[in-house]
Amino acid sequence: MADLLSDDEIEDRLPAEWERDGDEIVRTYEFDAYLDGVGFAAGAGGVAQDAFHHPEMTIGWREVEVRLTTHDEGGITDKDIELAERFDDLQ
Repeated sequence: MADLLSDDEIEDRLPAEWERDGDEIVRTYEFDAYLDGVGFAAGAGGVAQDAFHHPEMTIGWREVEVRLTTHDEGGITDKDIELAERFDDLQ
């Protein structure tokens, strides 16, 4: 089980271009083409499966919105921050 991060910890550790939205962290990745976003989402899905931590992803035209939270804990934990950083490494 992961411990919830405090508001200060979230603010200090939130990766660039990610924002907090209540009990989630959110980022919208932008791409030159729709299929680039689909490819990113597929890669992110594999990373998420390896981490056994699954985000909400919405694929749009030339963008993918990713939302992370730790449902079992009811908020943002280290798992969310770490997975956000791994997703950033994919782009």
